[in-house]
Amino acid sequence: MKTKNKLDFETCLNEAKAFHGEACAGTILGTRMAIRGLSEIGITDPKGADRKSVIVYVEMDRCPADAILAVTGCRPGKRAMKILDYGKMAATFVNLKTGKAVRISEINKDGNKVMTREEIEKSPRTEEFAMMPFEDIFEIREVRVDLKPENLPGKPLHIVTCEVCGERIMDLREEQKDGKVLCRPCAAGRNYYTNLEEKRL
Repeated sequence: MKTKNKLDFETCLNEAKAFHGEACAGTILGTRMAIRGLSEIGITDPKGADRKSVIVYVEMDRCPADAILAVTGCRPGKRAMKILDYGKMAATFVNLKTGKAVRISEINKDGNKVMTREEIEKSPRTEEFAMMPFEDIFEIREVRVDLKPENLPGKPLHIVTCEVCGERIMDLREEQKDGKVLCRPCAAGRNYYTNLEEKRL
């Protein structure tokens, strides 16, 4: 009996749509990126036999990221998906067993043109655009990703306490400043939130 291709486009796209909650150009683009990226690094069964062999670095926090998660099975909570909020339509796929890695990124056809929200809304990405030949949308480059032990799946290697806020820091994310161990927000002197009240006990 013939084994079904686990990276069949239609199957993967349906999984991506179900996970994301709707069909859109972004889910199609992310699905295509994931299938191609996995194929390039020699992964055929990302949710089965190869599930511990893949790490993906996603460079945006939009629809394609959900599709890539759905197709690859890589999740932030398993430390197999790293979300780097660079605002780029790009992702890097790494085979942990062989070290082979490829980065897939959108081709810039607009040069240095700045696009406003209004211009983007006038010419939105469509499903027709997302289904154009892959080479017309994306470029693929073989890259090297220097993976450190503290970035790999598994239990934390190291936990310390920030000497300013008192919160715990895992996986060597602390910084040394003026002889103190600090979390990154305290070291930088800023955070993404502002406290509105004193700490509750």
